[in-house]
Amino acid sequence: MTQTLLFGAFMAALLYVLIPGPAFLALLGIGAGQGRKAGALFMGGHLAGDLLWSALALVAIVGAKTIGSTVFDVLGLLCGFYLAWIGWSALRAKPRGENQPLITVERPYRRGLIFGLTNPKGYPVALATFTALLAGSSNALDFDALPALLGVSFLGFLVADVILIGIIGASVVRRFYRRHELAIVRLSGLLFMGFAVQAIWHAAPGLFGFRKP
Repeated sequence: MTQTLLFGAFMAALLYVLIPGPAFLALLGIGAGQGRKAGALFMGGHLAGDLLWSALALVAIVGAKTIGSTVFDVLGLLCGFYLAWIGWSALRAKPRGENQPLITVERPYRRGLIFGLTNPKGYPVALATFTALLAGSSNALDFDALPALLGVSFLGFLVADVILIGIIGASVVRRFYRRHELAIVRLSGLLFMGFAVQAIWHAAPGLFGFRKP
């Protein structure tokens, strides 16, 4: 196994987390509104999904058969409804009082866990990211390399999580968020509703037999 291969896996994991998406928006609201601890708990739960989807992507890249599309369609549908619920809650949020966040996530770890495991884009994004950064060392890829690749990927996830937690907990970010909280929450709600529609739109045809082979 080459150092290039290990570095590619590390960078793929790092970029997979740092690329903005629904989880990033959720982390921004939780971290800026409730502090670094809540944000860290959210990312700790989300880490389970990161590991799951990256493991499936690495297995697929090495050459194993990928699991059927029905699994991802079901996850996509569930995630669509879940994102719609979060978006609707954000759109209906009202000020609770001075220095009180509009939306409080009582169990940020559980929210992150559900977010990570039901992300319909988790597998394709992980597959695309890892494929792009490991393509140059494809000859060194085999099943014996999987444990080491998962190990460095885990390290990449941790580094990315630390970076994000540091950003959302910065005083300038928290001040900006508090100053424009209502607008940010409502805009995030619209984006979550859009993500929900997209997830359901792509998942429903496969589940109901409308998707063309």
